[in-house]
Amino acid sequence: MPVEPADSARRTVLKAMMSAPLAACVTQPPKTPPDVAETTVAQATPICACGQIDVHAHFLPEVYMAALAKHGLTRLDGGMPIPTWNSTLALTTMDKLEIDTAILSVSSPSTHFLPIEEKPDLCRWVNLAGHALTTAHPDRFGFFASLPLPDVDAALREIDHAFDTLAVDGVIIETNINGEYLGSPRFAPVFAELNRREAVVFLHPTSPACLDVLSPTRPAPLLEFPLDTTRTIVDMLYSRTIQSNPDIRFIIPHGGAALPALVSRIAAFAALPFIQNRPASEQEVFETLAGLHYDLALSAHPTAFSALRNLAPLSQILFGSDWPFTPEPGVLRNLRLLTTQNGLSDAEIRQLTRGNAERLFPKFTRR
Repeated sequence: MPVEPADSARRTVLKAMMSAPLAACVTQPPKTPPDVAETTVAQATPICACGQIDVHAHFLPEVYMAALAKHGLTRLDGGMPIPTWNSTLALTTMDKLEIDTAILSVSSPSTHFLPIEEKPDLCRWVNLAGHALTTAHPDRFGFFASLPLPDVDAALREIDHAFDTLAVDGVIIETNINGEYLGSPRFAPVFAELNRREAVVFLHPTSPACLDVLSPTRPAPLLEFPLDTTRTIVDMLYSRTIQSNPDIRFIIPHGGAALPALVSRIAAFAALPFIQNRPASEQEVFETLAGLHYDLALSAHPTAFSALRNLAPLSQILFGSDWPFTPEPGVLRNLRLLTTQNGLSDAEIRQLTRGNAERLFPKFTRR
C-alpha cells in the first residue's frame, strides 16, 4: 500500500504539481485538421449558454508527466502526441467553450505502462493531485479516481481512500487491463464494491494488447479505441457484470462507440444456447444498454447521434469534450454539430449539456 506523505510534504508537492509549467515535458498538440478549422465559428459567439458540465475531460498532473517521461513515453497509443495541460489553460479553455464544470480523469494509458508493483503509488499521487484541483476550484472541477488494476487488493484500498478521504465523483477504468477485459471474474470484487457504493464508473478506451498487429501505422483512437470500448461492454454484458451490479452508474464514452451499430447483432447472440455465459434474453441486452449513460465526445455528428438515440433515451446522454486530447476547435465543432444539426429544442440541449449530469452529480446543480 502506498505510504501517504506527511501533511506538510504533501502540501509542498501538490503545490508544485499545480504550479509547475508542463511545457518542458510535453509536445505540442496536433494541428487542427482543415475541415475542423473551416467549420469553427468565432469564439465570441455563444454556443448554448447552458454552462455545460463536461464528464469527459482529462488532466495531466506533473507527477503523471514525470512518470511518462521516466519511461520514455513521448507519444501514446500508437502515436498520439501528449497535449499541453495545466489548470490555468484548462480554465481558460472552459470559459471559451462555456463549460462550467469539467470532471477530470487521467486518459489512456492510465498506469498500464508501469510494473504492477509501481501502480498503487502513481495512482495515489494522481488522485491526490485531482483532489487538490477540486479543493482549489470546487465549482469548476470534479474528479474520477484512477485505480491500480489489475492488483485487485490495491484497487479496493484505493477505492476506500478515494471515496472516504478524497470524496471523488467516481472512478475511471480503462476498457482492458493489460489485455484482460472487464468481465473477467478477477475484477468481480472491484465492481461489487463500486456497486455497494452506488459509484459512477467512467469507462475509457485504451489500446488493445495487439495494437501493433491491428493498427501498425495509425493511432489507436482512430478505430481501436471505439472497438475496444465495444469489446469490453460486450464482455461485461455476457459475463453479466453489468446486470449483477445494477447500482453502478456507468458512463460509456464517444456515443457508445460501435454499440449503436451492432446492438441488434450483440442481442441476437444471447439466444444461442451453446454460449455458456450470456444475457438472459435479447430483450435484456437492449434494456441493459438503454440504462447506461453515454457521453458525446467526438460523437455529436447527426449520423452518430441519431444512432445513439435509437439505443438510449435522451435522459442517458451527457456532454463530453475529451479536451485536451481533442483540441479546442474540435470540441467547439462537436458542440456546434450537437446544438445546430440534430433538431434539438433549447430544453433538450440544456438537458444534454447540463441537466442529465446534474442528476448524476447533484453537487454541481445550479442554485
